[in-house]
Amino acid sequence: MPSRGQPPEITARVKVWLEVRGDYVFGMGIGNILKAVGQEGSIKAAAAAVGKSYRHIWTRIKETERALGCALVETTVGGSELRRSELTPQAERLGQQFDDLHRRVCQLVEHESGAILSAVSSSRPDRTT
Repeated sequence: MPSRGQPPEITARVKVWLEVRGDYVFGMGIGNILKAVGQEGSIKAAAAAVGKSYRHIWTRIKETERALGCALVETTVGGSELRRSELTPQAERLGQQFDDLHRRVCQLVEHESGAILSAVSSSRPDRTT
């Protein structure tokens, strides 16, 4: 909390997501889920890593696959392998391109917001008197 007479620090923020026909399909949430599947090699381990249930993770992946019309995760059933799930090349590309888009949009907002925020700061009355 700012001290008396000192203006609060203002920061611009932005959220980025992808839509198909106006419906949300992909954003940071599913992006983080796919990253966890890629790192952990299993949907169960990915669910634990992101703090969600297996069912939630599975449902989100399947909803996104249906909306995009392509497979994002390939799963091997059974066997003794620890890594039974892996990202498809489409999922790898989508995740990388989305992360790049998100990073560039955030940089743009940070860069462009400086003038706006300084205009707000300079228009505030000086409270130190």
